[in-house]
Amino acid sequence: MIATPSLPGSPTASDALAQTLQALGREAQAAARTLAWTPTETRNQALRAAAVALRRQETAILAANANDVAAAQTRGLAAPMLERLLLDPARVEAMAAGLEAIAALPDPLGTVLAAWERPNGLQISRVRVPLGVIGIIYESRPNVTADAGGLCLKSGNAAILRGGSESFQSSHAIAAAMQEGLEAAGLPLAAIQLLPTPDRAAVGLMLRMDDVIDVIIPRGGRSLIERVAAESRIPVIKHLDGNCHVYVDAAADPEKARRVVLNAKMRRTSICGAAETLLVDRALRTTLLPHLVADLLNAGCAVRGDADVCAVDPRVTPASAEDWDTEYLDAIITCGVVDGVDAAIAHINRHSSHHTESILTEDPAVAERFLARIDSGIVLWNASTQFADGGEFGMGAEIGISTGKLHARGPVGAEQLTSYKYVVRGQGQCRP
Repeated sequence: MIATPSLPGSPTASDALAQTLQALGREAQAAARTLAWTPTETRNQALRAAAVALRRQETAILAANANDVAAAQTRGLAAPMLERLLLDPARVEAMAAGLEAIAALPDPLGTVLAAWERPNGLQISRVRVPLGVIGIIYESRPNVTADAGGLCLKSGNAAILRGGSESFQSSHAIAAAMQEGLEAAGLPLAAIQLLPTPDRAAVGLMLRMDDVIDVIIPRGGRSLIERVAAESRIPVIKHLDGNCHVYVDAAADPEKARRVVLNAKMRRTSICGAAETLLVDRALRTTLLPHLVADLLNAGCAVRGDADVCAVDPRVTPASAEDWDTEYLDAIITCGVVDGVDAAIAHINRHSSHHTESILTEDPAVAERFLARIDSGIVLWNASTQFADGGEFGMGAEIGISTGKLHARGPVGAEQLTSYKYVVRGQGQCRP
């Protein structure tokens, strides 16, 4: 069938989509201006009402998710992505509880970050304010709809959400509950909007809407992040992949190390905070290393190792050069032996995605050396990398873990979704 050419001046499908997104963006701008001066309790009321709506709409949300999961299975979506997509009653409850936790946080807006007086009597203060309109582009995880919408609302920002096509129905069911919360508090529904189409062209259009969107936050796989970074005209807070490391030092407590390593890898293999590489001090090659490897293998994790690791268990397969730079998001880990903490630091800084790294040791000096010299957003001492989560940091929820260094780094919560302005108070001073 031959397509009918568009007449001069007649709108194409692309034009119509661009017009829809522009209208949505203008509504978001107006909503953001309202949210910037909305009282704290009103925003908190909306969050609590949205939590109530999520619980009340659980059946509808799970039904929508079942449709998404069935479609994703038919398309052959990878198992780690399916695990991220899946919702159950516990995950719906976690979304609702997360909104209540966000509501309970101190209001980041209006906080005076610094204040001083100049010799001429001018009173100057730096005050926290919203960013404005935030565009969030994410894949698979429908819970991001609630987390991102809630954090933007708490911080006085309007949110334009673009979920993945695989979670389209789930995200819309969750967004409907979020808008119930807004309506209950008398806030504009445009404060939290979900794009009405799964069309991939919408992403490209969003990235060029620098007249209405102030910040873009992508959350997904490397290909999505790289596309956003390359095409966006709007400042980006990036969440790159989580090639996270655990280093077991010669001074590690053996039982503690075995417990933490297994949790860091196997608690949930599909999250960005899951450990992907295990490094072990050479001094432990014949003592603790065989136990660490056996624990992982016996738990169903494939281990890919260097020559030293391959020698401790015949079930280990040789690691390729590519393995050291891979985020598996699956029950696979790369394991190697290193000559002390400095070698571990050098390896991590070379191969890491600068997300989350952990050291297991009872030597405080070694731990502090690691914490100071690792160039990642989150560094831990004697704790699982799976704590790389805004909720675990007391932020209620997160939009992602920023691996960049400008504006926000590590978990991106409500406070990280703000900027500041300078407020100057005088008594008629004129500059000479």
